[in-house]
Amino acid sequence: MKIAVMSCIHSNIDALDAVLLDIETQKAEKIFCLGDLVGYGPYPNEVVEKIRALDIPTCAGCWDEDIVEGLNACDCSYPSLLAEKRGLVAHEWTNKEIKPENRQFLAQLPYSLKEGNLGFVHGSPHSNHEYLLPEIDAFVALERVITSGADVLFCGHTHVPYVRNFDGSQLQVKINQDKSSTANTFTAQFKQIINAGSVGEPRHGRPNATYVIYDIDTQEVTLREVNYDYQKTCTAIVEKGLPAIFAWRLARGIEFAERADDPTHVCTR
Repeated sequence: MKIAVMSCIHSNIDALDAVLLDIETQKAEKIFCLGDLVGYGPYPNEVVEKIRALDIPTCAGCWDEDIVEGLNACDCSYPSLLAEKRGLVAHEWTNKEIKPENRQFLAQLPYSLKEGNLGFVHGSPHSNHEYLLPEIDAFVALERVITSGADVLFCGHTHVPYVRNFDGSQLQVKINQDKSSTANTFTAQFKQIINAGSVGEPRHGRPNATYVIYDIDTQEVTLREVNYDYQKTCTAIVEKGLPAIFAWRLARGIEFAERADDPTHVCTR
């Protein structure tokens, strides 16, 4: 059985439609979405309505939470202070555009999803704002998979697709108590992190939409890239009054902001 996993659509209906057509060619039997339906792009209502109409199992992304609960992210969870300022503009615009029924749909999205030994989150099991970057410390990454209760953890948020395997990885926990210490070591069975990248705002260096095909029977992972008319979306971004820099970075497939020193840090304000 093949499943398709996508994330970070960010109000880009043209990219979503292109990915859905590509999923049909791959003959996936089920689709999962890792959230961030809205934000940055020009078509928040169209994207939410398409996901609702197709009844795609979806977990809440950080942008979906912010539109429901009010902006609760800062430069701690954005890649930079510059990104936070741009995000605020996009949040205010989206907050005015989103229809009440679509806001209500976002409000009822679960934090995570499970399907057998597969887990689905937006950022990480720890927080929707945590970046599980491909180079993150192996101990932290493995701990995140284990705490999800899954063998294969699908995530998004970074907008960069990747696959990371943990085969026979060892964890050691030392406890210092009084003048003695104890150490417990165990070997984790095969674990995997699969990042679906981004449908609507890729940051892997190209404007192509990305998503994942996963074969449950063979455990084969295919990172898919889909061409679409991104220039049409870029034009709509500018015409609808969103910052032109959003169109610029969409066309180049990059973030155009420095990254946080610690991607695992989550704001507690």
